[in-house]
Amino acid sequence: MARVVILGAGLTGLSTAYHLEKKGFFDYKLFEKENEVGGLCRSVHQDGFTFDFTGHLLHINNPYFLDFVKNVVGLEHFNCVTRNSFIFSHGVHTCYPFQINLYGLPEQVITDCIEGFVEKKKTKNPHNYYQWVLKHFGVGFGKHFFFPYQQKIFAYDPRKLAHSWTGRFVPTTTLAQIIRGATADFRDETVGYNATFYYPARGGISLLVEKIAQTLLLPIQTNFCATKIDLQNKRIHFSNGHVEPYEQLINTIPLDLLLKNIKDRPATNFYPAHKKLLCNSVVNFNLGFAGQATNKSWIYYPEKKFPFYRIGFPHTFSKNMTPPNCSSLYGEIAYLKSSKAILEKKLHDALHKTKKLFNLPKHQLKTEQILQIKHAYVIYNQWREKHLEQLLLDLQKENIYSIGRYGAWKYSSMQEAVLDGKEVVEKIAKPFFIKTSDKQKRNQRENVL
Repeated sequence: MARVVILGAGLTGLSTAYHLEKKGFFDYKLFEKENEVGGLCRSVHQDGFTFDFTGHLLHINNPYFLDFVKNVVGLEHFNCVTRNSFIFSHGVHTCYPFQINLYGLPEQVITDCIEGFVEKKKTKNPHNYYQWVLKHFGVGFGKHFFFPYQQKIFAYDPRKLAHSWTGRFVPTTTLAQIIRGATADFRDETVGYNATFYYPARGGISLLVEKIAQTLLLPIQTNFCATKIDLQNKRIHFSNGHVEPYEQLINTIPLDLLLKNIKDRPATNFYPAHKKLLCNSVVNFNLGFAGQATNKSWIYYPEKKFPFYRIGFPHTFSKNMTPPNCSSLYGEIAYLKSSKAILEKKLHDALHKTKKLFNLPKHQLKTEQILQIKHAYVIYNQWREKHLEQLLLDLQKENIYSIGRYGAWKYSSMQEAVLDGKEVVEKIAKPFFIKTSDKQKRNQRENVL
């Protein structure tokens, strides 16, 4: 029996284990359902190319996280990249973000956006993302970018989508910025949280999780898929037949899966709640090809005629993502519910249009990799806004801390994943670690070594 059990060896789970060990606590076990660690923070190596499970870029604005990266991985192993991103609509590329870079768009689009911004509604408390856009940007910006793009990336109606996720992810603007960006090709690369980012010089984003895993003294239990959580007896049942008792459970697997596996106390409403938590899925297609395609970091595609919402270019993050004289790209198609036949048709259409957009004849293509991401973007529906906080508190009453992007059911970054692991260890440290004497901690560490 381990006093602390961690479910999921993605970035949040690994961070939790790391911070437990930093506290000198080794009476824990970390379980992962796959045969390798990392969750979605993983890379695939194929035919000399490296592809991530869609775009993973490291944004650092927290001093502790900066020190963490320096100490665990080494900042010298990362490239610091300046964003070079665009929006493609109406047949032209405009600089990101759309709301301050209208130059080059058709006159009517520019007029719609400026008029809409000037006449935008004075809604005091917008109830959803649609109203939030109308309040901050106006109907023109909503029509030509925000509404169609968010519909594509979340596969969900903007009128049913809450706006609490926007925060640092959507830069605001002023009339002066809009006019300046509409009358001249003026680029301000400092706007937005992702103006610069870090990316591993070699190995893809999996370098980060591999380095954290290498610091751990205790082994990670792979190929352990949780199938049942017995709250009454505090036991976790796994598909391989193993049963693990626990005192405290730290969950980083998707919250809906955790709740689905809790079946012994229906009065808590944990089981029905899993059906109310929504997230979309993403088909992530990757292409490796000969030649130098572009120096753009990524491009957003808000228009319906493109089945993908974004295409990124990993070779611009690191030259080691491809063989010499080659390039690579990844594209993303989001869906909520869709049949296999419809998805195959969308993927076929996406690949055809991508190759046409970037003039990629068959003889240039070197490799192709399709990755399926079942849990992609958490959807901030109204049920989540009303019930999530209490749901997580109810779990804590059962000695379960559900954290991270999917464990806490939120739209968050890799930095936040690491900080969530640190925070949960600090949260349980005083009431829980106090039971463990310094002598016991030394004995635990000596047993590990």
